[in-house]
Amino acid sequence: MKYSPLILALLVLPVFACLGCKSVHSSRKTPPVEVEINTKTEKETDPSIKIPHVGSVLPVSVFGEVWVYVVAGREAAMMPDLPISDIGYFGAEIDSYGSLSEVPKRQKLPVYSGPAGFPRVHLVVKCDSRSLTHFVLVPGSAERKALIADLIAAAKNFDGLQVDFENVPQRDGDTFISFLADLKAACGNKMFTIALPARTKKISNDVYDYEKIRPLVDRILVMAYDEHWSTSAPGPVASLSWCKKVANYSLSVIGREKLVMGIPFYGRAWGNLNPSQAHVYTGIERVINENNVKEIHRENGIPTFDYTIPVSVKVYYDDEYSLSARMEMYRAMGVTAIGFWRIGQETPAVWKLIKLGAM
Repeated sequence: MKYSPLILALLVLPVFACLGCKSVHSSRKTPPVEVEINTKTEKETDPSIKIPHVGSVLPVSVFGEVWVYVVAGREAAMMPDLPISDIGYFGAEIDSYGSLSEVPKRQKLPVYSGPAGFPRVHLVVKCDSRSLTHFVLVPGSAERKALIADLIAAAKNFDGLQVDFENVPQRDGDTFISFLADLKAACGNKMFTIALPARTKKISNDVYDYEKIRPLVDRILVMAYDEHWSTSAPGPVASLSWCKKVANYSLSVIGREKLVMGIPFYGRAWGNLNPSQAHVYTGIERVINENNVKEIHRENGIPTFDYTIPVSVKVYYDDEYSLSARMEMYRAMGVTAIGFWRIGQETPAVWKLIKLGAM
């Protein structure tokens, strides 16, 4: 079947645009079409970053901790012999009433055949709603107390608990800190960790202030991705030079003992045109004239027409070479722990380039 350029673009765009979403799974094993691979290496803006040439032998990167995220319902993507130390099991959610829901069951994970004691499995709780986050953070509220109790109970069969609140309202910074302190105290000896957005410098009145959060947690996974996002200008999800700045700042504030540098397994695509929109009548007339529409049909009395336009699509993604470059850059900087979002989105070749060991 032959598709127009517009239809092809609309088929491709949602796949890449959503790969970074924390609930999307792609089972595609091969590229959708044959592509010519350009083996030329673009020069990085930072000349100190070593970029391997395509076809060269890649080194094995050794880290003290290797974290991966596994999404509930996608456990089959988790191979039992991966070189990992920790699993972030994604994830418990908070419903409209502030109660915990959708808690994954640890027994659904495959039996791991690695070193004794590994991997440690951490229950991840997420909240992406700004208003709901504010609601459950209110100090002294029954909802906050109940949520903390529910989280501790849900994490009973896990080795740790991780918080992933990515929309904390600006005025709730201090409240968020107190919430983390309460959770840390309730966790006792259980590992308590957090995922935080990337920073390259200190930001005034930052609700995710690394310095304030560091004493309250055992690890901080810095999400060093989405430098460019679905609605931004096209660009790498995590360019090497930007990641180096993020790692430098994170090391200086968090320290290597608690820092886990997040690495993306997903790519994104951008089109130069998105024809999906609402139109007033004059706008419809303009579309008809500009695209030389000759035939207008009626479906049950409603006028409709089709037209074809070219769409240019720009795609950025990571393969084993870019992932190796990023891992080796982090290792050389003194980063001892890395974490991947997420299992099932990666090129399998990356696992041959990772070793779990003492640093």
